[in-house]
Amino acid sequence: MRDPYTVLGVAKSASAADVKSAYRKLAKAYHPDQNKNDPNAQSKFAEVTAAYDLLSDKTKRGQYDRGEIDADGNPKFGGFDFAGARTRGAGPGATGGINPEDILKEFMGGLGGGFGGAQARTNRTGGAGWDPFSGGPQRQAPTKGKDFTAPISVTLEQAHRAETVPLTLSNGKVLSVKLPIGVQDGQQIRLKDQGQPSPAGGEPGDAILTVKFARHKYFRRDGKDLRVEVPITLYEAVLGARVRVPTLDGPVEISVPIGADTSKAMRLKGKGLQGEGDLLVGLRIVLPKGGDPDLESLMRFWRDQKPYDVRD
Repeated sequence: MRDPYTVLGVAKSASAADVKSAYRKLAKAYHPDQNKNDPNAQSKFAEVTAAYDLLSDKTKRGQYDRGEIDADGNPKFGGFDFAGARTRGAGPGATGGINPEDILKEFMGGLGGGFGGAQARTNRTGGAGWDPFSGGPQRQAPTKGKDFTAPISVTLEQAHRAETVPLTLSNGKVLSVKLPIGVQDGQQIRLKDQGQPSPAGGEPGDAILTVKFARHKYFRRDGKDLRVEVPITLYEAVLGARVRVPTLDGPVEISVPIGADTSKAMRLKGKGLQGEGDLLVGLRIVLPKGGDPDLESLMRFWRDQKPYDVRD
């Protein structure tokens, strides 16, 4: 991954709030749901999310700033420093530095083998490489374990409050997954060292989880907004009323106006998912079960004496 500061477009001195604000802006811009015709949106969204995951973690951000880990969160290993010699960019024609290859040649010559002999032994071993210090073949670094990939089902309430969600792996291990603020459907979360163990004693792999928003009993997502349908009586629609409406933060009361127009949704600002959208409340008139003779008589009177056209 590129430098996470560059990805989010913030300076290294940016506060945690600045990092969060930049991430939310870019996550909205690149979210696949909003860019269905852009084949690059998914990769951009994943890169922005990975950058935020690193910089929002105080420990990892400090390690990255000190050069201890790279942009993907992997440890960095420094090379040898030959008495202050420049080890990067040095070579034939370089100025102000020492070519480390020349120093290594002298060192190898002092061992009596030289580069030629070492290379010959390397070729005879079949390509594994030769360790000039031990006189034997070079040891390969232990292979890292495989990554574990799985979907993780998240309710709208859990995503809204960035809760910690339990996840059971195929080996029976139970993980507690802390959802990031502003988590999106389809976003990937990487859990370090929670994947398959290494068969050669190396580091375990990672767990890569793909967030899937579960279908909700009441709410339907519509971009940044949520929609909900609330049943009301005929007399509430005609005379107006106060009715309770569910939201992700708990029920609230709204005022149904006199002669409510049920073809138009009522908008509750800031009551959408994660506070970024609105809640659109649709009103649905429900008549008494089994019918009602008085209501039928009243409707016949209206039909015959006070007709009006709603399909003009």
